Amino acid sequence: MNEFFTLMKSELVVTIILFLLLFIKIGKGMSNERLLVFIQVLLLINFIAGFVANEEGSLFGGLYYTGEMIVLQKNILNLGVLLISLLFADWFIKSSHLPEFFILMLSSLLGMFFLLSSGNLLMFYLSLELASIPVAAMANFDLQKRTSSEAAMKMILTSAFSSGILLFGISLVYGATGTISFEALPALLSAAPLQVMAFIFLFAAFAFKLSIVPFHLWTADVYQGSPTATTAFLSVISKGAFAFVFVTVLYKVFQPLHSVWYNLIMLLSIVTMIVGNLFALRQQNIKRFLAFSSIAQVGFILVGISSNTAEGTASVVYFILIYIFSNLAAFGVVGLIASQANRESINDYRGLYQTNKFLSWMIALALFSLAGIPPTAGFFGKLFLIKAGASQANYFYIIIAAVNLVVSLYYYLKIIRAIFMEPNEQPIAAIRVSFSVKLGLVICAAGIILTGLIGWIYDYIQLLG
Repeated sequence: MNEFFTLMKSELVVTIILFLLLFIKIGKGMSNERLLVFIQVLLLINFIAGFVANEEGSLFGGLYYTGEMIVLQKNILNLGVLLISLLFADWFIKSSHLPEFFILMLSSLLGMFFLLSSGNLLMFYLSLELASIPVAAMANFDLQKRTSSEAAMKMILTSAFSSGILLFGISLVYGATGTISFEALPALLSAAPLQVMAFIFLFAAFAFKLSIVPFHLWTADVYQGSPTATTAFLSVISKGAFAFVFVTVLYKVFQPLHSVWYNLIMLLSIVTMIVGNLFALRQQNIKRFLAFSSIAQVGFILVGISSNTAEGTASVVYFILIYIFSNLAAFGVVGLIASQANRESINDYRGLYQTNKFLSWMIALALFSLAGIPPTAGFFGKLFLIKAGASQANYFYIIIAAVNLVVSLYYYLKIIRAIFMEPNEQPIAAIRVSFSVKLGLVICAAGIILTGLIGWIYDYIQLLG
């Protein structure tokens, strides 16, 4: 029992928080202000607990596995959820269904934890469903907006389609090898045609979740229509979790098919970077802009994954940590402005510095990091991804990634130019920034700077990998 409670500590803490929220919901309840503070304290305890009494081991006959790297990945996701609770505090307080939102979000997070610790494809599939279905309900949380319902519908349809593809791939894997165990599969894989076909179906399911081109068509509509808190969760927590799992599955389970998946990743990452950049250039809605920006970022993540080395794992985990700080800072500012000023057009951000200096600097720092401009952590994150990808000595591939990095500078700097240099006859009025939101933005800003400058963070991740 001691081993059970120690190894499954992350899942058990989240489950306890879920039950507490359920009891609060069915009880007399409390005001949104008090409830949000209570939830933030619980999420802080959850984050701190992730650093205590961690052990490596497996449970349930290999269905569940955890280790130091997996615990670190779960802690990174815990940090992201805690920041979301701070950054979107104003929207949460106005919501008439505050506990329900966090119940859904933590249920999805619990599914992601089981996903990271999956030991076979059955556990993997069940965890994937638990991680995906609550997000569709979160997308439909703005019940009074038609676009929110449309976003939820598109989320449900794409999730169902990707789940069907995944199930078919799992069936082919079992038919070709006679097992669904992650531990047993590598010894039975030989790149036979049926095995390659099974892997392609599994790869396609991951491509849907990560918004890899051409499986990205749902992304912009869902990002735009969903509440900004949901969009931030989808963009950062969900993508981060699936990127972590993708690395594990490729490196440890489908390693014998490296020659197959390397070519797939190389081709799709090039297309993903190019399409993400080209569509980001022409967006007028800030949430759609960040959607295509995140698609381009996934292309860079694939460059790091293509390395098939421990350095590749470390670079992806390090980049996701940076991406959480950077993207959440951007979405925090966007959500605050959308909530108080009801403005989401990029043109509305012209002259923002005249009336909102603090928010202008926060979103500028976030965009600098997403663009990969030193000395922000985003520069080091993309540097390590490209460095890891270069280990395969495919320099044409790395040159294309570098060119796309330069292209992305244009559209990020275009928004920064609009904020600081372009006049606006009707600028966004001064936005009230509550203590909770300001604290979240300051933590993100500190993370953007310090994660890049403190060298031992990457060294520690690389040591675990």
